[in-house]
Formats: sequence, structure tokens, C-alpha cells
Amino acid sequence: MAARGLGKGLDLLIPEANTSIKNKDITEENKPDLFVKITKVEPNRNQPRKNFDEDTLMELAESIKQFGLLQPILVQDKKDYYEIIAGERRWRAAKIAGLKEIPVIIRNYSEQEIVEISLIENIQRENLNPIEEAMAYQRLLTEFHLKQDEVAERVCKSRTAVTNSMRLLKLCEEVKQMLIDDMITSGHARALLAVDDPEIQHQLAIQIFDEKLSVRDVEKLVKNLNRKVKEKKEEKNTYEFIYKDIENKISASLGTKVSITSKNNEKGKIEINYFSNDELDRIVELITS
Repeated sequence: MAARGLGKGLDLLIPEANTSIKNKDITEENKPDLFVKITKVEPNRNQPRKNFDEDTLMELAESIKQFGLLQPILVQDKKDYYEIIAGERRWRAAKIAGLKEIPVIIRNYSEQEIVEISLIENIQRENLNPIEEAMAYQRLLTEFHLKQDEVAERVCKSRTAVTNSMRLLKLCEEVKQMLIDDMITSGHARALLAVDDPEIQHQLAIQIFDEKLSVRDVEKLVKNLNRKVKEKKEEKNTYEFIYKDIENKISASLGTKVSITSKNNEKGKIEINYFSNDELDRIVELITS
């Protein structure tokens, strides 16, 4: 089990959010254990962050070319290579900058601690998109059997924030991708969770993007939509009750099963079941007499 409040002691290993690498000096506290060939360092495939902005990587690479990589990469010794625990963005930028060697701090952590550190690092920098963040929380819950309040404590967030984040995973895949691509915000996405139909959910997300709707606009739109759906459902239930009553009356009159199927345009069909030619003759006689 990982120690409580794991993220609170990471300040010396992880640069503060939005701090320029230009102003970061290697001190005794963050002094690297050694310099290793950059080719011997590999990313953790299970780290929460999957998407890296190319423009910001290029900016960081230019800074590294000018000032060097002043903040060591946190890694774990895997015998044949070093696996990144925290600092994949810096590692990628260092590769672009053409560095042959990079400073590393070597630590040994459990798989759960590595997930927590990676998650905390990216949350501090606001580097994760909302779906990546939600999936990381879910992994801590399902793979490591933590409770939501324990996850919240680990990442220094409220339980409500973690719950709201994970709710986004209930969105349809198309809307999730729009959220990843910054076409809609988390606020828009949470409003869309009230829509059960995935196709309608996607259509509304497109409308949000095209018409630049605010979150309040979407909440009103969804509320009106759900009201209409509820009214339509109540109307359908009323007609179903009427049709069922008619079915029972005709069935009693003909002495066989009768089904009525209605359509939206006030049309439909009546099905009368028979189970032998004699019964068919009897029903025909009753209808035509």
C-alpha cells in the first residue's frame, strides 16, 4: 500500500506547475544520482498521459538547447533500461533537443505508487486531458482497490472532484473524443451526461461546438429535451394502455389472441392469430357475419 499523501513529498522531484526550466537550477535537493544515455531511458506505457502537445514540446526543447535539462528525470532501474516515473515530457523534449545524456534520480516504487506519482505530476501541471485524468482515477479504484475518498486524498483533490471526473467516462466515445480534442469543455460534457441516447448526446456536442454554446445554454437545452422525451413517453404509455384495452376486447370477441401495432403517423396494424384451418374459418365467419 502506498503511503498517505504521496504527492505532498514530490515537490523536490517534480517541478512546480508553469515554472520555466530557465529558472530551475540543480540544487542539493534535486541533484541527480547520475547522467545516463537518453537511449537507455524509456517511458512508462501505463502512465496516465497519452497526448503531448507538439508546440509546447518544441518550446521546451528550445529552452533545453539553450540552458540544458536542469531538472532530473525521475526513473526506476529496470536492469536493462530506466523506466520514467515522472518527467516524460522533459525526456521527449530532450530527445528533440538532441541531448545524448540526461540527469536522472533513481527510485524504487510499487506499481501503485508509480501511477499515483505520474497522476499527481500531470495534475499539478494540468497536462492531462479530462478523459486521461478520469481513467487514471478509475485505474486506482479498480486495479489497486482504493476507495474514492482514498484516491482524492492521494491526489489532493476533493472527493466530489474525483467523482465528477470519473462520471465523464459514461459519455459516448464520440463525445469523449471531442472533450479530448478541446472541442467542448468538461462543463459541457457533464451537462450532456443527462442525455441517455448516445446519438443525441453526440448531436448536441456537435451543436455546442458549432454554435459556441455556453454550459448554461446546454443545461437549458438538455432540460427542455428531457421534458419533451418525458412527455412523449407518457403519451406513448397512454396510447399503449388504450391499445391494450382494445386488444383485450377484440380477443374476447373472437376467442383468440389479437395484437395491435401502432405507428407515429396514427397508422398501424391488427394481427389476429389462428391455430388451425377450422379456427380460421370460425374467425372469418365471426368477422363477416
